[in-house]
Amino acid sequence: MTPFKKVLLFCHRWLGFISGLVVFIVSITGCIFCFQDEIQDAIHDHRHVTVQSAPYKQPSELISAVKTAYPNASPDFIYYFGKGRPAAVYANQGKDGFEFIYLNPYTAQITYHEKLETNFFIVVEYIHLYLLLPPAIGKWVVGVAVIIFMAIMVTGLILWWPKRKSDRKRSFTIKWGGRWRRVNYDLHNVLGFYATSIAIILAISGLAIAFKPVSKAIYDAANIGRDITYDEEVTEPKSDSLKRAGLAKQPVVDIAFAHARQQAPEAQMFLIHNDPALSGAIGVGAYAKSMHYSHATGFEFDKYNGKLLKSYIYDKKSPGLKLIEMNYDIHVGQIGGLTTKIIAFLASLICASLPITGFIIWLGKRKKAKSKATKVRGAVHHKTHRRVVQAS
Repeated sequence: MTPFKKVLLFCHRWLGFISGLVVFIVSITGCIFCFQDEIQDAIHDHRHVTVQSAPYKQPSELISAVKTAYPNASPDFIYYFGKGRPAAVYANQGKDGFEFIYLNPYTAQITYHEKLETNFFIVVEYIHLYLLLPPAIGKWVVGVAVIIFMAIMVTGLILWWPKRKSDRKRSFTIKWGGRWRRVNYDLHNVLGFYATSIAIILAISGLAIAFKPVSKAIYDAANIGRDITYDEEVTEPKSDSLKRAGLAKQPVVDIAFAHARQQAPEAQMFLIHNDPALSGAIGVGAYAKSMHYSHATGFEFDKYNGKLLKSYIYDKKSPGLKLIEMNYDIHVGQIGGLTTKIIAFLASLICASLPITGFIIWLGKRKKAKSKATKVRGAVHHKTHRRVVQAS
């Protein structure tokens, strides 16, 4: 082994020790989360409603139903998940925490409610994002571990890559008929090779979700040569409280929802931001596919008079903004449907296995080195003993 590869092996091994446990936890929770929508749809009746010919109830009617049941609630977000799915209101109840309230979108009847911290997949998501640590600390622990893991994947690829072309064919397959240590070695190296590109994509998309500078870097890279800045394109407008003259004759959330449905008639899902505690405008996003968060068209309205302040038409967005809005769908593997979900699931599962198979390889080499050292000491002792006996 060359001195360069010895250094790489040292870095690969010790970086693995440093990040291994976090990488395992993050990978296995990501693996579980991949199919959370499908699993929850299968086991929870409240995620389905009977499609009716009647139009959706207005957002203000959903808010009114929630306020009647929860007088102290502040309805921050309103969701229309699509035909055959319920609407939902994410309500802030102050000291009582947040409540996710499901309603029939055709009748405004409350069908189910839950605190998100009691939802198994939300807990899995928080472990994935923060390891259940305070978010400000947890995201850095996870972020640093993910960056280290990307370095490990690259060093592992360099260390594993066969020198001779004749060796490459057998290096790309697992020798299932070999001894278990050989199979473990191949599981670590061969599966690691196949998962590397997908794992790095998942890692970068995750970092972009957690850290704004990473998201901006992706935005800038995709927009090279374009005269547009991140802040210019994504900064949300503010409602002007000094211009309350001419208040809207109907609730602004209803105006926003109606406008979005008119401008994006093919959209399947709508998300309305209605946080009354903030000075920001009321925003509504129209999403092309239910439960997918890319390919969105958005609008911002003055929350006092209902005036349209800004539009985010999907076809007019820059490539950079389109790309970073795909981060979630890329990260969970749903960007290309079931096929990419399965790929993301398998890649996450392999990533979870790598710290384990790598540790087993290290243990095996350590035991082998100790055994070799013991044999050498025994041989030296035997030769010395023979010389002493012969001399006497």
